[in-house]
Amino acid sequence: MIWTALVLGFLGSFHCVGMCGPIALAVGNSGSNQFLLNKILYNLGRSVTYAFLGLLVGSIGFTFSMAGIQQGFSIAIGLVIILVAIGVKGSENLVGYSIFAKPVNWIKSNLSYFLKMGGKAAFFATGLVNGLLPCGMVYLALVAALGLQNPILGATYMFFFGIGTIPLLLALMYSGKIIPAKSRVTVQKIIPYVGVLVGLIFIVRGLGLGIHGFSPDLQVFNYGSEQIEITMCR
Repeated sequence: MIWTALVLGFLGSFHCVGMCGPIALAVGNSGSNQFLLNKILYNLGRSVTYAFLGLLVGSIGFTFSMAGIQQGFSIAIGLVIILVAIGVKGSENLVGYSIFAKPVNWIKSNLSYFLKMGGKAAFFATGLVNGLLPCGMVYLALVAALGLQNPILGATYMFFFGIGTIPLLLALMYSGKIIPAKSRVTVQKIIPYVGVLVGLIFIVRGLGLGIHGFSPDLQVFNYGSEQIEITMCR
């Protein structure tokens, strides 16, 4: 499943470069001897925030797993991923409601503060805060991390999602040019299809078709008067 995080991250970088691009360009400057290090620290900061969010949603998913509904939950998550993928652009409009105004303003205020401060710690902190910016692709990846139903796997998934965004953003930082809107639109047309593919993977995973490492069986064992459901990989 990790490969899907890298793919979503890479495609998501085309989607988010319009919003995050100016911030990325503002981190450090091309004349600095520490140019590459500054950019890496910034991107690692974003990935760490994504990992933390993945840890949180993975913990929530784990409670569903403990309730013994892991397969049904996986199917439901697959359906949600498909819906989010189809409306990934519109999902960002949710933060337009007044209830989100203060958190978003807090994020923007801290971004401005750390960008003005400069220095390695500030660049890393800028990445940490930037990882909280509203982004439909992040929502999509978080739903997938939730479906893994494991805090460690959720954190790992989101960290690699962040890693997947780095190549394009580093290229942007070095070139100093925002990718043309036409190119971004072309790639964004692919995103719903990839999202649907990821959703289908979760659905098949939840069907328990007995495919080793992909769609494990759910075996039911009797223990006294209780039934215990255990996912078995074959």
